[in-house]
Amino acid sequence: MLGSWTRDPGARVDGSRDLDSAKLQAPCIVRLTGGGYRLFYTAVGPGKPYPNCQGYILSAVSDDGVNFEKEEGIRLAPEPDVPYRSLRLLAPSVTEYAPGKWRMYIEARGPADRPTVITSALSSNLIDWEHEEGIRLGAEARLGGPRYLKLPDGRGRLYCFGSDAEGREGVVSAITADGVSFELEPGLRLKAKQSELDSCGITAAEVIAPKTPGDPWTMVYSAWQDAPPGTEVPLHPAHDPNAEADGMSADFAAASIAADMAGFRSRIFIAHSSDGLSWERAGCVVEGAGYGEEGIDAVHA
Repeated sequence: MLGSWTRDPGARVDGSRDLDSAKLQAPCIVRLTGGGYRLFYTAVGPGKPYPNCQGYILSAVSDDGVNFEKEEGIRLAPEPDVPYRSLRLLAPSVTEYAPGKWRMYIEARGPADRPTVITSALSSNLIDWEHEEGIRLGAEARLGGPRYLKLPDGRGRLYCFGSDAEGREGVVSAITADGVSFELEPGLRLKAKQSELDSCGITAAEVIAPKTPGDPWTMVYSAWQDAPPGTEVPLHPAHDPNAEADGMSADFAAASIAADMAGFRSRIFIAHSSDGLSWERAGCVVEGAGYGEEGIDAVHA
């Protein structure tokens, strides 16, 4: 059952080289045609391609989905001369849109005064990627953590965090017929800030469609609990308009980790739906040890 989980011991991938020694996060995985898996993830380290770069996409491969070997080089990097993707690429989601042709959807970040957007890139071998021009999905408020799902009728749906027309935060979705042009669907799929456990929002909404008609859809997502009252939390550099000017962006990983670890906590939850649009929460499935405790998922899950 998707509601029952047992942790594998240890980490699948950890920071071990100049490209990812400072921070790695937000993975997605693809099953390879000849067998095995490729894991894509966001990372940053002293080997970043230019001083102000805040994150790029790396990869690792595995025969069993547990033991991974990192691949050389950067799969996809931001471009400093393209404002909406000039600093950071985060949370890849990869789909095969035609035989042997792949598209990656990514949260793209520029300066802090610009909202984050969803962009895309193409590949024919899952190693060499090229940005597609333009923005796949944008809004006045920031969008992020994209997760793409192929629908039974041949269309596709992107789930990501964002806000609706009334400014309520949570999981939003957009529909597409060609994988390039998306239209936001009205309302929220799942409203955030409904309890203490998601008081700081929801992200990474991965949806699994039923294989048998009539079975429920399942959403697996991360919900963030805000820092305890009275905790002094430094401003995350991605939200600081002065970060680039005062040099913080050169130490983005250290500054962002300091903000994330200052009392925030995330857990993994699930929700169920009969149609992929209206969702009901079904509880926490990965609790984690909790802030201040031991363990690799004590604060972040």
